[in-house]
Amino acid sequence: MRYRRAVEKLQILAEACEHTKRLPSEEPFLREAYVFGDVLAGADPLDCVEVAFVLNLPPADVPWESHPHGTGWLVDVLRLDKGGIAYWWRSHLDPVWNHVIRGPVRFWSLEGPDEAVLAALAERRFEELRRVVPSPADEREQLAEELRVALERLRAVHGAYWDREWRLEHRGSGRYPEHHLWEAVQGYLGLLDARHEKP
Repeated sequence: MRYRRAVEKLQILAEACEHTKRLPSEEPFLREAYVFGDVLAGADPLDCVEVAFVLNLPPADVPWESHPHGTGWLVDVLRLDKGGIAYWWRSHLDPVWNHVIRGPVRFWSLEGPDEAVLAALAERRFEELRRVVPSPADEREQLAEELRVALERLRAVHGAYWDREWRLEHRGSGRYPEHHLWEAVQGYLGLLDARHEKP
């Protein structure tokens, strides 16, 4: 994908995020959207636009590499399954950054699209982008906590995998129990590898 098209996708995505605020609920489900990766370096062409979405859910409900309950409609509303966007979910109580999401930049929040960020990207003024970067100590602490949550999730999925009721609850909208097991394994191993790479 060309860089210009990637920025257009972000602008369209920011507008789609705005539509989620109109849905009737006490608290908005989607709270923020961040971009990271090659697009922030001006790569042209690039494989995809990498985005992290911050949800109004506790960390235990948003383990790494998961598709939390209730995100299926967001995939539809934001058209995330149409290609060109790689996306991850994050809890609003966790930092948006982690071992994969490096130096993210917020381009949408409940206040609306960040027009300054979108303009800076369109004009390749990367030095003006405010990146969210943790200290090494914060990064290590967060990695340990996410690893703990991921292991709990893996054990829970493993323990319930052959339970008939669990399997029925975790099936639908093109997703099957196998997806949940794979994502739990993938999330835990990715975090474990990241911990071993950190001194």
